[in-house]
Amino acid sequence: MRDDIRPGAKFPDYELPDHTGKRRKLSELQGTDPMILVLSRGAYCPKDRQQHRLLVELEPEIGVAYTKIVTVSTDGLLELNEMRNGLGAHWPFLSDVGRIIQKDLDVAEYTDPQHNPMIPHTILLEPGLVIHSVYNGYWYWGRPSNDDLRHDLRAITQKVRPDWDLGAPGMREAWDRGEKARFWPYGRPFKEVLAEAS
Repeated sequence: MRDDIRPGAKFPDYELPDHTGKRRKLSELQGTDPMILVLSRGAYCPKDRQQHRLLVELEPEIGVAYTKIVTVSTDGLLELNEMRNGLGAHWPFLSDVGRIIQKDLDVAEYTDPQHNPMIPHTILLEPGLVIHSVYNGYWYWGRPSNDDLRHDLRAITQKVRPDWDLGAPGMREAWDRGEKARFWPYGRPFKEVLAEAS
C-alpha cells in the first residue's frame, strides 16, 4: 500500500463502473456520510465471500446509521453481480478490471498471478474521503469484525456529527436560537436529505 494511504490523509476519488455499468465516483457514493470501502479480491475468494456475508448482516445497521458501504474488486460485471446477488447485498459494487486502483495504490497481490487480484483492504472513511483506519486483509483475521466496524464508525460519527450529544452544553440553546446548521439533517443540503428519504 502506498505510504500516503494512512489515517488523516484523503483517499483518491476513483471513478469506476458499478454493478449496473454506470460510472460512479467514490465521493458521489459517499455523500456527506462515513463510508466502509472494501477492496476485494473478488468472487473467487472464500475469505471475501465470508467477510461480505458479515457485512450483509450489518447492512440494516449501516442503513439506519447514515453510513455508506462500497465494494471494489477486479471482477467483471458478470462476476460482480453474481457475488452481489448471491450474498443479498444492496450496496454498490464497483468493477476495476483494468486494475487502476491495484496499480495506483500498489496493492497487487503478487503471490497470486493467476487471478492478479488486489490485496484485500477495508478502509473506513470520514466524510470527504478522509481516511480514518485501514485494515489489511491478506490474512482473514486482519479484516475488521463487525464489532471493529461499529467501534470505528462510532468514533467517526462522534467526530463529524456536531449533534452527537444533544445534552452537551450549549446545544439546546443553539437549537432555541434557531442555529440549526449544527443539527442533522438541517446542516445538510436539502437535496441530499430528500434523495436519502426517497
